[in-house]
Amino acid sequence: MPTEKNILESLRNVKDPEINLDIVELGLIRKITPDEEGVEILMTLTSPFCPFADTLIGQVEKEVGKLDGAGLVRVEITFDPPWEPTPELKEKLGL
Repeated sequence: MPTEKNILESLRNVKDPEINLDIVELGLIRKITPDEEGVEILMTLTSPFCPFADTLIGQVEKEVGKLDGAGLVRVEITFDPPWEPTPELKEKLGL
């Protein structure tokens, strides 16, 4: 079974198409729970109206699924709390 560190590294390959930063750097990954069936990932999106939600979920499933022993990859989306960029990220994005 992959470790949380391995999973996070694989998720760095998933980039938000509008911002062009990976979802780990953006702080979209809330929780990673490996279990006997596979890996459950709780994540958020930059907006509840994100037009790339299905694409991002598919990419997360694909990247984590490549890891040895990953098993079934399940992605759950939450907006509680809503995504908020860190001060460092705001500076990087020019906000």
